[in-house]
Amino acid sequence: MIRALRRGLGAACLAVSLWSGAGAQTGPETTLRILDFSELADWDLDNHVEALRVFRETCMDMDGADWQSLCALAQNADDGGARAFFELFFRPVLIEDGKAGLFTGYFEPELRGSRVPSGPYRYPVYRMPPEAGQTDLWYTRREILSSGVMQGRGLEIAWVDDPVDLFFLQIQGSGRIKLTDGTTIRLGYGGANGHPYRSIGQELARRGVFGLHQASAQVIRNWVRRNPEAGAELLMHNPSYVFFREVSRVAAHLGPLGAMNRSITPLRSVAVDPAYTPLGAPVWIEKNGANQMHRLMVAQDTGSAIKGAQRADIFFGAGDEAGQEAGQLKDPGRMMVLMPIQRAYALLPDGY
Repeated sequence: MIRALRRGLGAACLAVSLWSGAGAQTGPETTLRILDFSELADWDLDNHVEALRVFRETCMDMDGADWQSLCALAQNADDGGARAFFELFFRPVLIEDGKAGLFTGYFEPELRGSRVPSGPYRYPVYRMPPEAGQTDLWYTRREILSSGVMQGRGLEIAWVDDPVDLFFLQIQGSGRIKLTDGTTIRLGYGGANGHPYRSIGQELARRGVFGLHQASAQVIRNWVRRNPEAGAELLMHNPSYVFFREVSRVAAHLGPLGAMNRSITPLRSVAVDPAYTPLGAPVWIEKNGANQMHRLMVAQDTGSAIKGAQRADIFFGAGDEAGQEAGQLKDPGRMMVLMPIQRAYALLPDGY
């Protein structure tokens, strides 16, 4: 089980109940409500076959006899009965913690790089030093990049040509590097220095450079590149530093590895807070905003900024186009977790 960060007694009890099936003893801010599938906007219009195929990819790794039984049924279920499978064995549960729903997006960046430092390729992508994994709090971003602690140790995976792209690669936690010889390196999350993430977008808004609603990833990139000295200093505002590992077992056409250590799927995989949503569970998304999105996804990933019952990060795929779509997404809405029927009713304080 992924260790949930402390979020108060109500959330802690809820996290246990989601995994164990016990009745929830939630705090005053946490509410649970079982819905009917007819209450889900456009439920009948979605492609349930796609969602079922994604659910099959990770359900075998879920805890609980009920999840395992449903996973076995899913493996043998006929695609033509995908919608009936979900309606027959699950119930949508709306879990709320007093905070408004918020949907953002993420993607798999693709950077340009080289196995050796040369020409523009002078910004190293590092593996995690052994000693960094032996402490809760290691050097800050500034100290890692300026103290020389990483140099001469063979920790470089590759060198890339843009420090801003490298910074956003660390925010995403995984990505690809296209090398000068035409081959590609795939990177997975390899650890971090333990310092909390601090948003440079919020910092620019605090300084009055942009409004908070304007500070998309692309806007931030452009500002840093137009202001190289101030931009380099801005990146140091975030003390968190992410290390990587080279991933060789994932085929190029598949998505990056999520928190369940399996490939995730564009527009069908979503990052959630596992304190509220079990990893591997189907989730129904009703995202509002300019481009509404009503679809069945699977909770297959997590993120340091994804905290709360109604907080979710939608995976958009790889490359610049996916990055632009993901970077523009910041919309309200609601998310329902599809729970096995008995587990859903056991979550209610009074059971059936």
